[in-house]
Amino acid sequence: MASRIRPIGHEDRLSLVEHLDELRTRIILALAAFGVALGVCFWQNHALLKVVNHPLGHRKPVTLGVAEPFTTTLTVAAYAAIIVSMPVILYQVYAFVLPAFSPRERRVALPLLLMVPFLFIAGVVFAYFVVMPAALSFLLHFNQHQFNLQIRARDYYGFFSLTVLACGIVFQLPVFILGLVRMGITTPAKLRKHRRYAILVCAIVAAALPGVDPVSMLLEMVPLVALYELSILLASVFGRPSPEVADRLASAEG
Repeated sequence: MASRIRPIGHEDRLSLVEHLDELRTRIILALAAFGVALGVCFWQNHALLKVVNHPLGHRKPVTLGVAEPFTTTLTVAAYAAIIVSMPVILYQVYAFVLPAFSPRERRVALPLLLMVPFLFIAGVVFAYFVVMPAALSFLLHFNQHQFNLQIRARDYYGFFSLTVLACGIVFQLPVFILGLVRMGITTPAKLRKHRRYAILVCAIVAAALPGVDPVSMLLEMVPLVALYELSILLASVFGRPSPEVADRLASAEG
């Protein structure tokens, strides 16, 4: 297998079979990383569930079926395994895609790609320590005296996992915007000019995220707007189009 994942340069010319063979190998490695992470997370499911249940405080989720404790625990372990194995999965994606870039394009793409796992982790941390406590505080105390509140484990863990994963994904906004600027599709000046429309889009995205309450929507919207402003700043400093892109844009305008 080691020969199949040797470093591939931009000048190397591989056949379709060799490309598919490399892709298959990297998919196997990514699945193996997920499998190992799943085994570890399921082995430590008590500690994992303790971490996930922490935002609930003294409340304990309930199960309603015979098999639900097992299936719910396995589902939580699978979500956690996705998060844990994400760096390995992303690395396999980078290693497969990067040979398509020229050395100059690689110097542009590599820093952007390296930002992805760090921004993902930042989004997960923000969701766990900021969004989840505030959202649960609002939702669990809303009309609490009118209901006999029971928290079903499957519903809570689904809400928790989707919220955490969604925040990790939306925190990729700077990478997306910097990529658009580097490709010459937009400019920092255009980003500033259309700031009001961007804020509206951020509000729509925040409303579409798993949180159904206004508190979590606002908490998810604020970092989106902040990330948009950060993207403008980064694009102004590092977002000049590459010479190849600049030449193409100049010839197209001419």
